[in-house]
Amino acid sequence: MSFTDVLDHLFNFADYDQLLPLVQNSLWAGALLGLLGGFVGIFVIKRDLSFAVHGISELSFAGASIALLAGVDVVVGSIAGSLSAALLIGALGAKAKDRNSIIAVLMPFGLGIGILALSMYQGRAANKFGLLTGQIVAVDEPQLLWLVGISASVLIALALIWRPLSFASLDPEVAAARGVPTRILSIVFMLLLGLSVAASVQVVGALLVLSLLVTPAAAAIRVTSSPALAVTLSVIFAVVSVVGGIILAVGGGLPVSPYVTTVSFVIYLVCRLIESTKRKAKGGQ
Repeated sequence: MSFTDVLDHLFNFADYDQLLPLVQNSLWAGALLGLLGGFVGIFVIKRDLSFAVHGISELSFAGASIALLAGVDVVVGSIAGSLSAALLIGALGAKAKDRNSIIAVLMPFGLGIGILALSMYQGRAANKFGLLTGQIVAVDEPQLLWLVGISASVLIALALIWRPLSFASLDPEVAAARGVPTRILSIVFMLLLGLSVAASVQVVGALLVLSLLVTPAAAAIRVTSSPALAVTLSVIFAVVSVVGGIILAVGGGLPVSPYVTTVSFVIYLVCRLIESTKRKAKGGQ
């Protein structure tokens, strides 16, 4: 296969006007998940929970796989798996060392159960593959309504606890000394993170949720120290990554996840370059 054939396979916009209407729901879902991931991701970085995102996604995958095998809505299974993992991690992993150990135990268990359920599933292979890597045409009207409900619930809850959660994330010991319920906030945020992971799995797949809930926020904090601007950039980066990835994937022959992760990674690299340039400029003054 020549280089031209590879490019044509990756980016083919010949019937773009006919293909875009087929992914309208996915575009709306992508925009919602970008908004959700941008806000949640900032706290994931602040609270050093990147590894937890991956652990929760494995249990979300297991729940979705079991639901697929049982003929139940995969969104329900995904939410059940995510919330179970989030509760376990939040309740048992107060310290980073304990939390990482729990996640390391949960990840292979969730992946193993998920693979077992998929191996027993006799339906379409695309449904199996989509749980891991995402599908751009898989978001139907009921799933979109689920995503709207989940996103609205998480964002409203996050708005209500934003100030104490920010304080607890910045300095948990001082926050606890001043009466902030850091333990409860930790569990609540883990549940919100679990819902966010469950929602994200529907579009980008279980294996690549990090590109939505971690990478945009990690990129944002590289270019600004302002909390408000960091949140704004995180949301913009996440929305561009997901929506841009879906738009590119429409004309390609691959699942949506490689496009989303590539766009997200390029944004991160650009932000690292900007950060490096700024440091060199300050050093030369």
